[in-house]
Amino acid sequence: MSNDQERYERAIALFDAANAEDPNQDEGQPKELLYARRMTEMIGRYAPDASEVARLAVRAQHIKRWTVPRSSYPMTKEGYFAWRTGLYKFHAETAGELMQQAGYDDAMIDKVKAAVGKRGLKVNPDTQMMEDVTDLVFIEHYMLGFAGQHAEYSEEKWLDIIRKTWRKMSDNAHAFATGGGLKLPEPLVPLILKAIAP
Repeated sequence: MSNDQERYERAIALFDAANAEDPNQDEGQPKELLYARRMTEMIGRYAPDASEVARLAVRAQHIKRWTVPRSSYPMTKEGYFAWRTGLYKFHAETAGELMQQAGYDDAMIDKVKAAVGKRGLKVNPDTQMMEDVTDLVFIEHYMLGFAGQHAEYSEEKWLDIIRKTWRKMSDNAHAFATGGGLKLPEPLVPLILKAIAP
């Protein structure tokens, strides 16, 4: 195994060890560990030749998220956006510290932090790749559960949520999602197709 591969695997192991501490369970596993593995599985399907930066970023995207609960910010729209922005920074810093332990140099760490911190969407290919994978994982694994938690949402609200998600994705991700690459949540397919119709 090359030094580069060893370093990459050390970083992944450190990310996973951090996420394995999540007290919240999903399908019998720590929630964020399962999420991180789903992100890696998705990038493997969607973009098997993705850069090392993107592969590290997707694995670290929600790292230790449970330690910054939504309730730590005001329960307002402004509070929600402040929480999200705070999380981007927290995830980026945490990923950077663990990458340093794994032996990465500052240049590589900065690239991963930019992607995890959602900097340069639409212009930074690694950030866009992470956004694509995030949205694909949300649609395949989490959208249906989210719908179940928000039965009060109107169809219009749902169409808006799907369109906002769709706008953040690249053309490649659109093609992957609609071309059979994604397992769309069966009950939501009519709604998804309606939302993305030209």
